[in-house]
Amino acid sequence: MKILITGATGLIGTQLTEYCHEEGIEVNYLTTSREKIENRPNYKGFYWNPVENEIDTNAFTDVIAIINLVGATISKRWTKSYKKTILESRTQTANLLFETLKSINHSVSHFISASGVSIYPNHPTKLYTENSSEVSRDFLGEVVIAWEAAADQFETLGIRVAKIRTGVVFAEEEGAFPKIMEPIEKGFGAPLGSGEQWISWIHLNDITSIYLHILKNGLDGVYNAVAPNPVTNKNLTFKIAAALNKNIWLPNVPGWVLKLVLGQMANLVLKGQLVSCKKIEATGYNFMFVNINYAIKKLV
Repeated sequence: MKILITGATGLIGTQLTEYCHEEGIEVNYLTTSREKIENRPNYKGFYWNPVENEIDTNAFTDVIAIINLVGATISKRWTKSYKKTILESRTQTANLLFETLKSINHSVSHFISASGVSIYPNHPTKLYTENSSEVSRDFLGEVVIAWEAAADQFETLGIRVAKIRTGVVFAEEEGAFPKIMEPIEKGFGAPLGSGEQWISWIHLNDITSIYLHILKNGLDGVYNAVAPNPVTNKNLTFKIAAALNKNIWLPNVPGWVLKLVLGQMANLVLKGQLVSCKKIEATGYNFMFVNINYAIKKLV
C-alpha cells in the first residue's frame, strides 16, 4: 500500500509516517521546501507550491489514499493577512489536489482530511456529536466549514471522503500542552477566563492512530477525534500543577486581559466545546489515553 501525505513533516504527520512504516505502508509526501525532499524506498518527497498551482504529479503514482494534514498554525496572532493564510492554507491546497486528480490518471480511492472541533459553537454544557446541526459563526468555525467543503468535492470524483474533527492535540514537546504547562511549571499558572470552558483534548498517539485506523478500514464520513473524557481549563490547570508539585495561587486571568494581549486569538483559550467520540469508538477504535490524569502523567 502506498499513500500520499500533505503536512507530513508536521507534528501529526511525522508520527503518522512512522506508524505507516511500521505497518509496511509506503509514504509519498508533498512539501513546499525543496530542501525537505527525500528519496527513500518507503518515503519519497515531491515539491508543490499551492500559491502558484504548481505540483509534481509523480507524487500520485500508485497512491491509493491521500491524508491531507496541511494547514498553517492557528497559534499565531490573527492579523487580517494571517487569517487569510490560515484559510487558504487549508482550502487552496485541497483545491490543488482536487484539480490535479481531475486531470490525471490515478488510483486514489480514499481522501482523509484533517478538520477541527471548532466547527461546533462554544457552549458550557451541550455535548456535540457528528450529527449536531449547530455551527459556530466565529472565524475558526468559518475556516472549518470551508475546509470540509474543500474535502467534500473529492466525492464528485468517486473518492471516499473522511473528515477528522480534531480536538486539542496533547504532545510532549510540541503543540498546546507544553505552552499550557510552561507558566504552571514556573509557578505562574492560573485558569484562563472563567476556567469553565471545555477542552476536548486528544493525545498525539491517539490522533495518529485514528488516521491509521480510518485508512486501514476504508472509513468515510465525519469523525470527532477527541478523548472520551474532556476537561475544563480550570481542572486541567490544577491537574498539571499537581503532577508538577506546584501550587496555583494566582487568580483567574480575566478574559479582557487575554483579548488585549492576544486579540481575536484569545478565543482559542476562552472558548471550548464538549465533544463526543462515540462514533469513532463504534468503529472499533480503542483509545490509549482515556483519562486526563494518565495522559498528564505520561506527558510530564
